Amino acid sequence: MLDLHFARTPNGMKLKLFMEELEDLGVAPPHRWHLVRLSAGEQHTPAFLAISPNNKIPAIVDHAPHGGDAPLSIFESGAILHYLAEKTGHLLSRDTHAKWDALQWLTWQVAGLGPMAGQSGWFRTHASQEDLYAMERYTRETQRLYGVLDRRLEGRAFIAGEYSIADIACWPWVVSHAGHGIALDDFPNVKRWFEAIRQRPATQRAFADYRDPYAVVRHPAEEIA
Repeated sequence: MLDLHFARTPNGMKLKLFMEELEDLGVAPPHRWHLVRLSAGEQHTPAFLAISPNNKIPAIVDHAPHGGDAPLSIFESGAILHYLAEKTGHLLSRDTHAKWDALQWLTWQVAGLGPMAGQSGWFRTHASQEDLYAMERYTRETQRLYGVLDRRLEGRAFIAGEYSIADIACWPWVVSHAGHGIALDDFPNVKRWFEAIRQRPATQRAFADYRDPYAVVRHPAEEIA
């Protein structure tokens, strides 16, 4: 049994998207969803900090880890996606080159695209006072990263060959492109990839009730994670 702790933010939705894809494949392991109410401060409770010491979502507890009797808790979305892909044998190629191709782009997302886009969204839509320098800096870097992804997707349907956790990690952040100051028309390969994934049944189910915290219209800032 997996306990899956999440909230409806870009990082949290990676977990939703992954599990919905497994549902379509008919291989989803037994699991329970736990919605962490960020605005209520549930990410700071001792129980949650025991599994996610950085008080961020998502986090999981695997009560039946491979090769161990004790439950295994994991935090950080990149580590979680890697673990679940290895555990289930899906959405991460077993071919050495393809596997590490996907994992390096997964790392690129968690180290670059997510943090920079998140800062861009924050300063553009949530900051209590306007900071033009910060807005320009983070928007410019986010645009550069979209350019990196656009070049990667030239001639490719997905980031690392077959649809994988690399795509699952990146896509929820691209959902929020407008709030990051990004026009997808400027990145045609990203736009094509984005629309293809948006049409997947698993994506439509996962994002049916999604609330974009980086939308152009301001939303409660405390919901961002």
